[in-house]
Parts: sequence; structure tokens; C-alpha cells
Amino acid sequence: MTSETYIDLCFVRPESGGFTVEIDELLKSTFAKKRLNWFLEEKSLDGAEMVVAEVKGMSDWTSEEETIQFLEEHAEEKFWEYLQGYKMFIYPVVKGCNSCGTH
Repeated sequence: MTSETYIDLCFVRPESGGFTVEIDELLKSTFAKKRLNWFLEEKSLDGAEMVVAEVKGMSDWTSEEETIQFLEEHAEEKFWEYLQGYKMFIYPVVKGCNSCGTH
């Protein structure tokens, strides 16, 4: 089963440059075999840099819990070190209308 997948990730670290490139590489290795795309936005403030990643696409996850389990098994240590927050929505494709799934 495929699901519409929307994940927002917020990564923060002390300012040292090249953060967007590093986050892009982390996402490439984490989601290597998934049909997901992402947009990265970097900001700097008071000696820290932040990258917000908007991840979208189709996945085989059926719930947020499955997605978190996947991340725990596949994300590198730096991913967890930088991650400061996330928001995700996983919408499994259902047959019929979305309200009852039978029509």
C-alpha cells in the first residue's frame, strides 16, 4: 500500500557553514530507497544555523509510528544530533471516498 507522505524536519547546530549540503546528504542516505523529494531552507541567527526540510512524496508507511520506526532504524547519528523537531502526516490511499472508504 502506498501513502501520501508529508514530513517537516527542523535541524539546528552551531554556525559553521555548509549545513544545507550536510542535511541534503543525510536525507539522501536515510531515504535512499523511498520515492520522496525534499526542499531545504536554511537560516542563521545568533551563532546558530537551522535547516528546515519539507519532505513529500509516496511511501509504503501506513502510519506516523511506522515512519518513526523507519527513521530510528535508518537515520545516522548526525541526523538525531541535529534534529530539533518534526511534524508528519501519513495518508494511506484508500479505495472509495475518504469519509467511509466504501463508495
